[in-house]
Amino acid sequence: MPERALVVVPTYNERENLPQIVPAILAQDPRLDVLVVDDGSPDGTGQLADAMAAADPRVHVLHRTAKQGLGRAYLAGFTWALPKGYDFIFEMDADFSHDPKALPAFLTAIQDADLVLGSRYATGVNVINWPMSRLLLSWFANKYVHWITRLPLTDATGGFKCFRREVLAAIPFEEVRCNGYAFQIEMSYRTYCKGFRLKEIPIIFVDRVEGQSKMDKRIVREAVWMVWWLKLQAILGRLK
Repeated sequence: MPERALVVVPTYNERENLPQIVPAILAQDPRLDVLVVDDGSPDGTGQLADAMAAADPRVHVLHRTAKQGLGRAYLAGFTWALPKGYDFIFEMDADFSHDPKALPAFLTAIQDADLVLGSRYATGVNVINWPMSRLLLSWFANKYVHWITRLPLTDATGGFKCFRREVLAAIPFEEVRCNGYAFQIEMSYRTYCKGFRLKEIPIIFVDRVEGQSKMDKRIVREAVWMVWWLKLQAILGRLK
C-alpha cells in the first residue's frame, strides 16, 4: 500500500492565502492530503476551506470554535490524523513562509528519519523579509535552546516539520504544555528524548506576504521559561 502523508495547516484569518497554498501543496505529490485547522476565523477562512474540501477529496477541514493557539491547533490536527492511517504528518504555515516546493525533499528525508525539520540556519542564514531585530532574536533563541537542551538542531524554533506517525503516537498530547512557538521546541525535545531519529534539511524561509504575523511578546516569554521546565522534567525523568 502506498505511503500517505497529511499536511496540517492551522489558520486564523488566512482567507487571502488559502486558495493559493492548498493547491500548491497538493501539486507537489499525489500522496499528500491537506487538513485545514481553522480557529473560528472571522474573515470566513473556515467557510472557504469547507468549499475547497467539498470540491476535492484530498482536502479536509477541522473547525475549532475559538482562537486557542498554534500548539493546540497542531495537536487537534495530529489527533484527527492518527486514526486515519497517515504514515507521515507535516506541520506547515498557511502564509507561504514555508515553500510547498520543499515538501518532496521532506518525503525523501523521512525515509531514514523519524522527524525531519526544515532549518533556516543549516547552511547559513536563509531568511527573507525579516527585520534584523527579529532575525537576531530567532538566531540567538536557537543558540539558547541548544545550550540548555543539547538538541542536535540548528533551528529548534522552526515550524516546517514532518513526523512519522509512530513519533506522534508515542507522545501523550495531554502532557504537552507549550502553545506558542515553544511548542515547536517541546515537540522536538520530546521526540529526541524518546530516542527517535532527528534530521534537518535546509529551507528558505520567506516572511508572510498576505495577512498579519501572529508573533507577540507572550509567545517569546513562554519560550524563554518553558525550555528550562522541559530540561528539568527530562532530568527528573518526568518527561513523557
